[in-house]
Amino acid sequence: MSEPDDSPPTSQMFEYKMLPLHMDFKEFTICKPAPFSCDEEAILERERCDYTKRITYQMARSGQTNRRVRVYADGIYDLFHQGHARQLMQAKNIFPNVYLIVGVCNDELTHRMKGRTVMNGFERYEGVRHCRYVDEVVQNAPWTLSDEFLENNKIDFVAHDDIPYGHGGQDDIYAPLKARGMFVATERTEGVSTSDIVARIVKDYDLYVRRNLARGYSAKELNVSFLSEKKFRLQNKMDELKSRGKRELTKVKGDIITKWEEKSREFIDTFLLLFGRERLNHLWNESKGKLIQALSPPGSPSGSINGDDLDADANDSSDEYLELPTEYSGGSSSSLNGIKKRSFRSVAGSLPDDYDVDDDDNENDNDNDDAFDTEFVERRSN
Repeated sequence: MSEPDDSPPTSQMFEYKMLPLHMDFKEFTICKPAPFSCDEEAILERERCDYTKRITYQMARSGQTNRRVRVYADGIYDLFHQGHARQLMQAKNIFPNVYLIVGVCNDELTHRMKGRTVMNGFERYEGVRHCRYVDEVVQNAPWTLSDEFLENNKIDFVAHDDIPYGHGGQDDIYAPLKARGMFVATERTEGVSTSDIVARIVKDYDLYVRRNLARGYSAKELNVSFLSEKKFRLQNKMDELKSRGKRELTKVKGDIITKWEEKSREFIDTFLLLFGRERLNHLWNESKGKLIQALSPPGSPSGSINGDDLDADANDSSDEYLELPTEYSGGSSSSLNGIKKRSFRSVAGSLPDDYDVDDDDNENDNDNDDAFDTEFVERRSN
């Protein structure tokens, strides 16, 4: 008898070959779905189980058993979600060595006892048997568990949430199992259920109908009327146009910003070329004096007589306004006629029409002139 070879495996030992096309893929896969209770694999597992030796809760909990503990969990499992998977995971891990059997009710029983489902029986069976925690699936599972059903499937414990489930006049259909010590409790996952998922779909019904219409479904398949179909398709078209417009606008904005950056660089380069630091300093020095003169306020006047500004150097012009008659100035050379001709012509527009300021040769006007002279002196003195 030759001794076993403990040498490490070589690459020749892992040579792979092409599988024949006529062979079933299930014969070569490592992971496979759980068998149905009527399949040969499940039947053999059930026959190997010595059900005459009953397993108590303490024995199963401690792991001191001579066989796998057969735990049964049942449900509808419509729209299989994480709440279902978490419940099956708890049932699988409730004891150290568990063989998990999952019962799924058929469509007829489910529709009569609970209501319409989204998925049919075949889809619900397949969803459960592809969960990695499941070892066997029972099709057409009963609503209530009889002793005969428990014995035929050699079930040690039933896993379900601890909330009382009433049916047929019973407050809790699991009460007999609890009394016999064959019930183990699992926890429900809050915030998720099949009813919640259906409620979400109903809430956003229009969005899902529009989505499926855009994906090629017909109005008949979605059970919508002709007018509703046209309305949903129009909404899809409007949303498509809005999305396209946003994309184009974003693209145009990007192009404008890019061109603006390019042009701004050109403007800056041209400006620096024409007006460098030396050129700007030269222009500033030339225009600094003009800027200061333009920004500085004008100087205040030196003095005024009766509110009128007078220049110190304008002696000639002031002399003609300061020229007074002989009786006021003490001289004989000055006359009011000179004042009248020089100064009152500037205000002729304000004199009465009967004043004749230009006709000095008319002898008949002497009396008027004397009256005018007297009036003018009075006005000047006031």
